[in-house]
Amino acid sequence: MKKWKKVTASLMLSIVTLGSGLTFLDTPQASAAANAVPAYEVKFLAKPELVLNINGTPRSEVIQSLGLNATPRNINVEYFDTNALGLDAQGWNVRFRKKDDKNNYELTYKKRYPVINGDIDAALTLANQEGFDKSDDNYEAEIDWGYGKQTLSFSNTKKVDTTATGTQLPSEKNALNLLLDKLPGKLKNWSASHWGKQQLTQARAYGPISFQRYEGTWNGQELTLEVWPIRNAAGTGTENLVEVSFKTDDSAAVSGLRSQLLQLLQNKNWLIPVDGLKTQTILERY
Repeated sequence: MKKWKKVTASLMLSIVTLGSGLTFLDTPQASAAANAVPAYEVKFLAKPELVLNINGTPRSEVIQSLGLNATPRNINVEYFDTNALGLDAQGWNVRFRKKDDKNNYELTYKKRYPVINGDIDAALTLANQEGFDKSDDNYEAEIDWGYGKQTLSFSNTKKVDTTATGTQLPSEKNALNLLLDKLPGKLKNWSASHWGKQQLTQARAYGPISFQRYEGTWNGQELTLEVWPIRNAAGTGTENLVEVSFKTDDSAAVSGLRSQLLQLLQNKNWLIPVDGLKTQTILERY
């Protein structure tokens, strides 16, 4: 009798254990977050000698063809990095700017990933593996689509109230202190604990540069033309960089809109058929 009870107890234990195992196997595992869904910004460089007047404002034909307002928004901007461009080497850019019609500073921390051979999904998957996925609402995902290449970026923008008027920026030291105070965790601990904080602590300003943004509506699409007076390569003066761009979150329509804008700029002989390297140029020349 005792032997039978032992066998029964052993059998019951086996069933409970097996049942427990089956229940565990049937439980769905937590799935990884999906890739981010990016918006798009299409950017082209235009020939300053053909689209601008001698005083640096857009010519009337440009205003009319692109549906621009004749009065620009003025923006002052500077970038921060070490002398060795340590942040840029890891794909990070840190930007500080002030718009003339806003009572705040904009602090932007941006991580970039190259899109190789047009494979956006591969870039999004790599970014996901490094912590930028659909669930992260602190960063805006965007595909920058230029003349010949695409770049995936994730931007985290903070705003700090100020009583400064116009486009006035704080001192370099105060700007850096604000950037450090608002430093997001991803950059702070990017490749090692406190790596980003250490890099930014050693950073300096590249700039400032005051540029004009002309806004308008082209083909039912909000569009901007920006005029950036950037220090020339010799360091003896400035040269205007003109960028025409629009943004959309419509991935189905972006290719067609891009082709139409490209065709317009080509037909007018305004297009510079190269990719814009605005941020890189500023980091090299300042």
